Amino acid sequence: MPRSSALRGSRIGSGPLGESERGDLIERVTVTFWCATGHATRPQFAVTAAVPEVWDCHRCGQPAGQDQGNPPPALTVEPYKTHLAYVRERRSDADAEILLAEALARLRAA
Repeated sequence: MPRSSALRGSRIGSGPLGESERGDLIERVTVTFWCATGHATRPQFAVTAAVPEVWDCHRCGQPAGQDQGNPPPALTVEPYKTHLAYVRERRSDADAEILLAEALARLRAA
């Protein structure tokens, strides 16, 4: 025999239901934002709130704008670089040879 509870679907201590007990809801407006991949995000804002120009897409995380025909450009994600890759960006092979020669000279002098 299945058990049933008279309190199914409610919390103990939640109080009476209804708007009069919780206060009136503020007026809201739904704004649609589109990302570069065509996803639509529809957050709700208070009528008195300032609506941002750019919003993050809830599906892909790219920036989304209110103009469907001209969405913000997608962000480019750079691949992970090692410490050596950053060093190679800053110094040429000739600089590396000079630094190596100086370090070897210090080691031999010691």
